[in-house]
Amino acid sequence: MRTKVTKKLFTVDEFERMGEAGIFTEDDRVELIEGEIIQLGMIGAKHAAAVDRTVEFLMLGLSGRANVRVQNPVQLDVYNEPLPDITLLARRADFYAAGHPTADDVLLAIEISDTTLRYDRDVKMRIYAVRGIRESWIVDLDRGAVLVFRDPSPDGYKTCLIFRRGDSLSPLAFPDFFISVDHMLG
Repeated sequence: MRTKVTKKLFTVDEFERMGEAGIFTEDDRVELIEGEIIQLGMIGAKHAAAVDRTVEFLMLGLSGRANVRVQNPVQLDVYNEPLPDITLLARRADFYAAGHPTADDVLLAIEISDTTLRYDRDVKMRIYAVRGIRESWIVDLDRGAVLVFRDPSPDGYKTCLIFRRGDSLSPLAFPDFFISVDHMLG
């Protein structure tokens, strides 16, 4: 006799209840991806500095036009609640106090990658695209580039642009706002 083995996939509601019940500590960095709880690694100094530089620039340049979140959840669907490093959201006066933002609220998701490029590119970009996030960036600290993903589809992003040192880029949502690759990379 064969026994069928299946995974137990968690919903966002179950995942959040686990957090409320104290199953995760304050220091745990976990996200829900395709119903699985993913333990994220420690944030190194280079990674933290890139997040801080980019957030500061976004907040100064887009003040009053968008909400900027740092490593906070986005509820994409019943099985996905990732923690993008930086999320540029449609402006709301309550700063999403009534509930986590959804894919429709996300103007730009940014992942800072020093040790997680494969995971960010192959897993998170696919999830972001399939759930309809219109634009996502990976700041690749090791290779000195910013990968820009646009045109989401059920198969992933259709467009990937690579920007290098010396280049500047702007989010689709704010074509009048430019940030330099050098500034993000440090």
